[in-house]
Amino acid sequence: MMYAKLTGFGMLVVTLAIVGCSDQPGAQTPMDNADKGAAKDRAKSEAHSHGQGPNGGVVFDLGKYHAEFTVDHPAKECTVLFLTGDNKDAKPLPVAATEFSLNIKETKVKEGADQGKAVAPMTIALKPVDAKDGKAAKFVGTDPGIGNVADFAGTVIGEIDGKPSQGTFEE
Repeated sequence: MMYAKLTGFGMLVVTLAIVGCSDQPGAQTPMDNADKGAAKDRAKSEAHSHGQGPNGGVVFDLGKYHAEFTVDHPAKECTVLFLTGDNKDAKPLPVAATEFSLNIKETKVKEGADQGKAVAPMTIALKPVDAKDGKAAKFVGTDPGIGNVADFAGTVIGEIDGKPSQGTFEE
C-alpha cells in the first residue's frame, strides 16, 4: 500500500517536471500558448474597429463579412445590410443566405414620454429583400419593440454559403 502511494507521488513529480515550469529561456507550457492565443485574438479584435456604415448604422462582423445594423423606428423595422467594407464608402454585398435570427438584449427607452422604460428582449426573423439567384445583401425584420428609440445590442445568427455564421453589434 505504501509502495502504491509513493509510486503515485513519484509519477506526479515526474509529470510536473516534464510538463511544469522550466527555468530554460524560451520554454513554453501548453497554458503559455493558450494565453498567447487569447491575447492575440483580443489584440486583433481591438485593432479591428469599424466606422459608421453608409446608412448611418453600426457596422459589425458577421461571420467573415461586414454588416450594418440600422433601425427605422416609425416603421418598427430593422435591417442588416451586408457590405463590401466597414466604412461609409462600402457598397451592398449579396451573400448566399435565406434568413437570419436577430436576438436583441433588454434595453431602455432613451427619448420621449417613455424614457427609462424597459424594452424587453426581442427575437426577430430577418428575411431577404430583393433576393436574386439565392443571394441578397439586405435582410429586414419587424417588431413593435423596434419602434422605441433606444440603443440596441444583440446577436445575429444564420447560415451564409451553408456555413453557420454569427456576429454581435452594439449601437
